[in-house]
Amino acid sequence: MTEEVTLTKVTRNGQITLPAAVRRAAGIEEGDLVAVTIEGETITLVPKKLVDKSQAYFWSGAWQQAEREASEDIAQGRVRSFNNAEALIAALEAGEA
Repeated sequence: MTEEVTLTKVTRNGQITLPAAVRRAAGIEEGDLVAVTIEGETITLVPKKLVDKSQAYFWSGAWQQAEREASEDIAQGRVRSFNNAEALIAALEAGEA
């Protein structure tokens, strides 16, 4: 992979403009947040999206791990269907679910 170098100027107020090609390649749109980290002389910009607080649990590491496990179970056919809640509860109580 060849890295293309694009120059941009720092203005008097410390602002820079990301060239359109860079924004497109990174999927950055007006109003997006960008995390800025510095390591030595390297500045890294990472596009970020805000998640509504009521949905933040879904993006926790533990929840995402559980989602991966559930997807694997589904892909491997390790699922059962029940006609109603009572049948599910009966299977749980019998240690069958």
